[in-house]
Amino acid sequence: MPSSTVNLSSYPPLFRPPNLTHQAQTTSAPSMAADPPDLLPLVDFQDLQPKQLGQACRDWGVFRLINHGVPGTLLSGLSEQAMEMFNLSFETKKDQFTDPITYFWSTPALTAQSVAQSVRNVNWVEGFNVPLCQLPLLQTQHPSSFTSFRSRLEEYGKHMGRLGRAMFEAMLEDLKLDKENYSSYLAESTAFIRAYRYPQCSDATRVSGMDAHTDSSIMTILSQDDVGGLQVCRDNCWVHVKPVPGTLVVNIGDMMQAISNEEYKSVMHRVKANQVKERFSICYFVFPGEDTVIQSSRYMPFTYKQFQAQVQRDVKATGAKVGLARFKRDCSF
Repeated sequence: MPSSTVNLSSYPPLFRPPNLTHQAQTTSAPSMAADPPDLLPLVDFQDLQPKQLGQACRDWGVFRLINHGVPGTLLSGLSEQAMEMFNLSFETKKDQFTDPITYFWSTPALTAQSVAQSVRNVNWVEGFNVPLCQLPLLQTQHPSSFTSFRSRLEEYGKHMGRLGRAMFEAMLEDLKLDKENYSSYLAESTAFIRAYRYPQCSDATRVSGMDAHTDSSIMTILSQDDVGGLQVCRDNCWVHVKPVPGTLVVNIGDMMQAISNEEYKSVMHRVKANQVKERFSICYFVFPGEDTVIQSSRYMPFTYKQFQAQVQRDVKATGAKVGLARFKRDCSF
């Protein structure tokens, strides 16, 4: 679904190398000797079996979801609207999307410091961060194209909430955790959607679309286009996540790893930059309530609010997220 033309003024200034042209956007991607096999576990939402779901979360920390019930017209419409939003000028996005809908680009900590850093430290990505609980109340002065985008985001968010609730309950059943006691660990009021654009990059071998990381969420639900570039780490090897139309990709985050006493894994993943095509994706993230205390035999009791604060301190001090290791009972930090 990449656009056939690019408004180069829509790219952050650092992403506008002199040799990037409108014509380059339409160049076909290099052919591969063979299409990479689809290795991800498959989970059928219409036949959601806790044991099968749990096995995917233990073995991979990520799986492909089919028969999820999200209309294809909604997925395609939301993607088209996201592309329109990204094609606004960089200045419009930067000036008009500040709160609560925020626009970001590159590595947020790096962007706040300086764009004059080495490009080796830059994530070749931009995005919109959308807190779903604030969408219905939003009185916006944003561009007119945002109105339609917002209505689709609200509809999409309802579907994501439906999927997230059902999968979380199935995970609790697999883990033999009491649903009543643990139901508050997933708080839909915390959920947000991020729309990402990974601009084409003239030197894709030197930079990353997004560096390797784990998500802080309970779970993340991803809709990606047909360009590819997402990889997950399994057994110390990077595995390509093949774009499959009509499916969603779900990965486990740090909070679920803690809740499960490390039975489930928060999967390391990254996005490779692409020299000839843009990549678009839409991610739904959901978390525990900020003050909900995560109880786990492997971790000291902590709240998501404390976890996030520690992540921010680590990123500011070192440029990288440390994450759950800070809260291990045998923490050596």
